[in-house]
Amino acid sequence: MSDIRVVLADDHPVVRAGLAALLGSMAGIEVVGVAADGHEAVREVVLQRPNVAMLDLQMPGQDGFAATRQISRVAPDVAVLVLTMFDDDDSVFAAMRAGARGYVVKGAEQEEIGRAIRAVASGEAIFGPGVAQRVLRFFATPAMPNSMIATRLGLSPKTVANHLSSIFAKLQVADRAQAILRARDAGLGVGQDSP
Repeated sequence: MSDIRVVLADDHPVVRAGLAALLGSMAGIEVVGVAADGHEAVREVVLQRPNVAMLDLQMPGQDGFAATRQISRVAPDVAVLVLTMFDDDDSVFAAMRAGARGYVVKGAEQEEIGRAIRAVASGEAIFGPGVAQRVLRFFATPAMPNSMIATRLGLSPKTVANHLSSIFAKLQVADRAQAILRARDAGLGVGQDSP
């Protein structure tokens, strides 16, 4: 079997170099391209046609979410694996909705990263252990639907849906998870305890 070809993207030069060296030392994995932001990542994926694109989420210019969406559109056969510092529910689900097949938190052991690359390259979905627990917990907890928000605010569900659509359009996001991430990036909710 031929090597798994990987394009990796991270905006920190030392992290990028370290990941390239780490992956290059793994049997059966070949780094065929590196990128410092989402635009470069998409370009490298189109040029190199790797099996896996390993992306950080927070990068300047085009972030990992937008790059994942674009890669899923222009190169659907390329598996996106997220390797990031963020393991909150919103980041995980926004990445998965964008088209990522795997999600591993930085600080993972070399074996875990290698296993994740091999898994997504073979068509599996994979999460690091902590992320997997969050995913399972998320699906065990019901989300708050528009009807519940409408009841709490004394509005009709259609009015709530219209307001949400307007908010998403103004923020240039596709859904609630991306709106929450945009709010966090702007400093809202930082340092506050979650319920």
